[in-house]
Amino acid sequence: MAEPAAHTEVPSEGHKAGFPPFQRETFASQLVWLVITFVLLYAVVAKFALPRVGGIFAARRERVEADLARARGLRDEADAALAAYEKALADAHSRGQAIASETHTKLTAEGEARRKALEAELNGKLAEAEKAIAGTKQSAMANVRSIAAEAAAAIVERLIGAAPAEPAVAAAVDDALKG
Repeated sequence: MAEPAAHTEVPSEGHKAGFPPFQRETFASQLVWLVITFVLLYAVVAKFALPRVGGIFAARRERVEADLARARGLRDEADAALAAYEKALADAHSRGQAIASETHTKLTAEGEARRKALEAELNGKLAEAEKAIAGTKQSAMANVRSIAAEAAAAIVERLIGAAPAEPAVAAAVDDALKG
């Protein structure tokens, strides 16, 4: 058997046929097949793909709405907790003010009582001191009289050389102390 010879011939004219979609002879049949394919593809997409995509969108919408509702609920809870906190804080502040006011009043009253007791004690000590001063002054004045009488007698004795009479010196000192 003989082997077939290799095909080495090259057509001399080349390929004269144009691009198939642009050939007039096949253009009408291509349009028919395009319409048939488009209708079939549309039917498959409408029957299978679109319901799935619509279901995905619906599920996503429901999940987003549920998340938003949950977020609103949590926000309402947070607002309620904040209001309760602010009320408790205001109550604590007013109680603190009341306690501070009560403590201030109590301490003021205690301070006033201590001040009055201290004033009374000091007034008593002052009266005692004044009595002691008056007594000391009186005894000093009595001593002054006798000292003045002795000094006057000594001065007169030195001046005139003779001691004056004691009653005369006492009368002269009394006149000088009165005036």
